[in-house]
Amino acid sequence: MNLDITADQYDLLTLCALRIGGATLDWSLLARGAQSPDGLAALLEGQLHEDSRAATKNRPLLQQGLGGGLEAARARVDDELAAADKVGARLVTVLDEDYPANLRVIGNLPPFLFYRGELDLRDARSIAIVGTRQASEGGLRRAARMARELVEHDVVIASGLAKGIDAAAHQATLTAGGRTFAVMGTGIAAPFYPAENRPLAKAILTAGGALLSQFWPTSPPARYTFPRRNVVTSGTTLGSVVIEASSTSGAKMQARLAAEHGKLVFLIRSLADAQPWAKKMLDEDRAILVTASSDITGRLGQAADIQRAGQQRQQLALAGL
Repeated sequence: MNLDITADQYDLLTLCALRIGGATLDWSLLARGAQSPDGLAALLEGQLHEDSRAATKNRPLLQQGLGGGLEAARARVDDELAAADKVGARLVTVLDEDYPANLRVIGNLPPFLFYRGELDLRDARSIAIVGTRQASEGGLRRAARMARELVEHDVVIASGLAKGIDAAAHQATLTAGGRTFAVMGTGIAAPFYPAENRPLAKAILTAGGALLSQFWPTSPPARYTFPRRNVVTSGTTLGSVVIEASSTSGAKMQARLAAEHGKLVFLIRSLADAQPWAKKMLDEDRAILVTASSDITGRLGQAADIQRAGQQRQQLALAGL
């Protein structure tokens, strides 16, 4: 296996792979616990120091899993690492300095990401451009224009590699010579979904971008994977700009998640005029109306400063503060 894994990374993955009565532990709880002083060691001893309802529920499950599920968990980890290695993927965890700076600050952060391509310090200054899969021609044009204008201001563009708005944002970024990364709704080694965007994924990698996944490498698309993908698309960025989204769209969910994460939420005027949910977010001051790309870029810091803030957060967590 060419995939380099440290002993600590392997232990964290093993905790994530524990199954207790068909269920798994709360991964975000494990991620938060692993970042604290001697956190991984405590988890491996069945200790959860967090004072929360999730910890109370998971503590006996963790102890039960450690008591009899380690062998099966390690076998699962070995299989998943082999699958990731086969497609040339790499691993980053909350234990590592190069874990995305923006993602580290949210409460429901994933314990690990498998990725293809390259992580980059510039990703700290990123914005997600999201919207419906059933996009109008006008929506596709607005997504592409927004991506191009943000790229002109050295903003990295993130999205979910779905049909419609996502694909338009990724493609426009590449055409403009910018950097983009895609947060996938499947495992990094699973059959590609949607298949029609496989060439776009290849183009992202060829241009030096990245594909990220918070799931086990072999995980197929499922009803639950796409809402969870939205968490990471929001978390890895400074904010999300929604181009076109109905009241049932995943992009609406991402706007809500971004607001909960304390991220910036940008809604373009045509969306606000058409969708009551968007108008409500603006009325409640949970979102910012965008009439020009400067409404976004004027609120962003520099990548190095953002990255430094993320590293400071990690140091505070390790110091138990």
